[in-house]
Amino acid sequence: MKMSNSTALKRTCELLAAKYAQLGQAAAERLQQWSSGGVPYAYPEMIAKHLAEPHLGLLFDAFWQVLPFGTGGRRGRVGYGANRLNPTTIAMTIQGHCHYLRKAFPDKGDLWVVVANDVRVFRDIAGVYAFLGKEHPLVGVSSRSLAKLACEIYAANDIAAYLAEPKSDTAVLSTPELSFLINKLQAVGGINLSASHNPPDDNGIKVYDQFGSQPIAPNDQLLVEAMNLATDVRVLPFKDALGQGLVREVPKDLHQEYVGTYEKVYQNVHVPQPDIPIVYTPLCGCGLTTVGDVLNRLGFRFITPPAEAADGTFSVIPFKAPNPEVPQATEPAKAFADAHGSGVVLSSDPDADRVGLEGKLSDGSWYHFDGNQIAAILCYYLMLDPKGPRRKGLVIETLVTTKILGKIVERVGGSLLIDDLLVGFKYVAEVLKSLERNGRYRNITCKPSQLVLAAEESHGVIVVPTIRDKDAAPACMYLAALYQRLHREGRTLLDYYVSMLEEFGGYDTVSRSITMIGAEGILRKDRILESLRQSTPACLGGQEVRKVVDYWDQRAFGPFVSETDRLPRNVLQVFTDNFIITIRPSGTEPKLKFYCQLLPFGAPSQAKGMALLREVREKADRIASSVYNDLLGRIDFSLSEAALLIPDIVDLDSKRGFQEKTVPQLREALAKGTFGSLEEVLQWLRREAAAMTPGADALPALKAPVARLCDEWHKDLSSASRFAELDQWAK
Repeated sequence: MKMSNSTALKRTCELLAAKYAQLGQAAAERLQQWSSGGVPYAYPEMIAKHLAEPHLGLLFDAFWQVLPFGTGGRRGRVGYGANRLNPTTIAMTIQGHCHYLRKAFPDKGDLWVVVANDVRVFRDIAGVYAFLGKEHPLVGVSSRSLAKLACEIYAANDIAAYLAEPKSDTAVLSTPELSFLINKLQAVGGINLSASHNPPDDNGIKVYDQFGSQPIAPNDQLLVEAMNLATDVRVLPFKDALGQGLVREVPKDLHQEYVGTYEKVYQNVHVPQPDIPIVYTPLCGCGLTTVGDVLNRLGFRFITPPAEAADGTFSVIPFKAPNPEVPQATEPAKAFADAHGSGVVLSSDPDADRVGLEGKLSDGSWYHFDGNQIAAILCYYLMLDPKGPRRKGLVIETLVTTKILGKIVERVGGSLLIDDLLVGFKYVAEVLKSLERNGRYRNITCKPSQLVLAAEESHGVIVVPTIRDKDAAPACMYLAALYQRLHREGRTLLDYYVSMLEEFGGYDTVSRSITMIGAEGILRKDRILESLRQSTPACLGGQEVRKVVDYWDQRAFGPFVSETDRLPRNVLQVFTDNFIITIRPSGTEPKLKFYCQLLPFGAPSQAKGMALLREVREKADRIASSVYNDLLGRIDFSLSEAALLIPDIVDLDSKRGFQEKTVPQLREALAKGTFGSLEEVLQWLRREAAAMTPGADALPALKAPVARLCDEWHKDLSSASRFAELDQWAK
C-alpha cells in the first residue's frame, strides 16, 4: 500500500534523526519546512518524490545545513534543498543583499548594482535526479536565468540592476568585467552567477562591494547576517522591472573602455605578428568577450577550437572540468593547435578570471604550466627581461604563491613586495583599496598606479588597480607577446622558465587537493585540521618540522574580527629546512588544499635546462605525495602510489574505491587472461571508473595510475595476455 506524502515525510524524518543523530534532526526540520510550501521556489512536489529510503543519504546531504556563504559567496551542486544551489538559495541571498545594501547606504537614495552571469546550465549530467524523470523544474536552470531572477528581486526592493543585453537569454558578463563596471557605474555592489571552474552540475553566486571587490571581514559578516535574516522574498516580474527602468542595459561603450584599459598598459610592448598563430580557448566559457576582444584589439591573430565557444555543459572538455589548472582540460585544444601550426594554447575558465598556459616543446610534446610558473614568467617578463617592459613598482602575492617573485623584485631594485596575504584575490583588492584611501598598506607606501603585478597560485593575475579581481585577459596578452618573440628567437616558453631556475635556483610549488564531498567530507576535513592542531607533526613529507604557524593563533595574528574571519584564517603553515607546506580548506569547494613550496637548499644543483626542471619537480612531487598520505593518516587512511596519481578533481572515496576494488580485480583478470582484447580492458576500466568523472570519459584520469601499476606488476604479469598492450596504452 502506497504511503501518503505526510506519512512518508514523517517516516523519512524519523529515519534521518535515527541515522544521523543531531545533524539528522536538523535535516528533518529543514525538510519539513521546505515540504510545507512556505519556502519560495522550493518545489515541494519534487521533494516529495525523494521520500523513499533509497534517497535518504541524498536528502540528508541536501538538508543537513544551509549552503554556506564561503569565500565571497555561495557555491555548490544544483539540486533540491537548503544545502543546494537553486532558485531558493539564490533568492534568499539576493533578498539578504538588498537588506544589507539599504542598511549600508542609508543616505544614498537611489541604489544600483551590476549583475553578471557565466554560461553554465544544469542538465543533471551526473544523473543524481534520474529518479525524477528526464524533465523536472531544475533541468535547464542556467546562470542567466538565475541572474534574471536576481534582477527581479533587486527591482522589487527598488534597487536598479545593470544587466548585459537584458532581452537576451544567452548574454554573459565575466567576473573581471563585472569588477570594472561596478567602479565605472559607481554601483553600490554587484553579483556574479557562476561556479567558476566547477563541474557543470554546480553553480554559485559571488557578491561584490562598491569597490568591485569581494568584501573581507568584518564586512562580509554583516552581509551573511543580513542573508540569514531574509525571509519573505519580494519579486517584480522581469518584463515589468525592465519597463520601469529598474533593469538597465550595461552601456556597450563601457565594454570598449574595459578593452581599452589593457590597450593602454600594453602600449609599445610588442607588435603582434600574424604569421605566428595563437590558440586561445575559453573552455566553453565567456572568455571570448574579454580575452578574445582584448587580443583582437591589440592585433593578435588567434584561433579557437570551434566546439569550445560558449557551452554551459562543457560538453567537449575532458572530465567536463573547464579549469586551466587541470592539464587534461586543454587536450582537444592542443590537438587543434597541432593541426594549425601553433606552439601555444592560452585558456580561461568559464567566468574568464583564471588563465591557463600550454607550451609546445622542440620535440613536439606539450608542457602544462601551473599557476606559479605563469606568475613567475609574467613577473620576470614585465620587470627583468631586457627585451620586456622593464617596469618597476609593486608586486603582490599570497603566502602560497611562488617565492621566486620575491627574488625577481629584489634583483630589479627600487620596487616593493607584499608576499604574505591570505589566499584569495579579495585580500589583494584590500591592499589596493588601502593604498587608494591612505597611500599606504602596513609599512608599504605607494600609489595603486604603481602596481606591476598581483598574482596567485590559482592561475590568477591583476595588472591594473581599477579591476579588483583576477583577469585572464592581461595574462593572455603578455603571454601571447612573449610567445611570439621567443618563437622568432627559436626558443620556447619552457626554455624561458628554465633559464629563470638556472638564475635564481631550484624553486618549485606543487598544489594538491584532497576532495571530500558531502557531510562526511566536511567532517573529515575538520578532523584532519583538528588533529594537526592537537598533535603538531614532528615530521612531514619525510622532513623534520622546524616551525608551525597557525593563523588561528589570536596572540600572533590578532583576535577574530567576525565569524567570517575564521574560515580564511583556517590555515596552517609547516616549515622544514627544505620546504614550506601550507594547509587550508577551500572556501568554495569540498576540498582540503595544501601547497608544497620547495626552496633551494644544499649545494647549488649542477643540473641545467630540462634536467634541472625535472630534478626540482620530482623533489616537489615526491614531497607532495608524502604529505598527502601524512594528512590522510590523520583519519587513519592512506593511498597507494597509483591511487595518488589519479587527478585531484576526483574525490577521496572514488580514489579509495579504485585502490581497494578496481586494482585487485584488474590484476586478477589480467592474470587469468579474462580479457579478449585491449578494448575489452579499456571498456571494463571505463565502467569501473565511471563515477569518478560523471558524464565524462574517466579513462584519461587512469592513464598515469595504470602506468604505475604496470611498472609494479611487470615482474609477475609481463607474459599475461593483454598486459603488454595495456602497458603501452598507459605510457
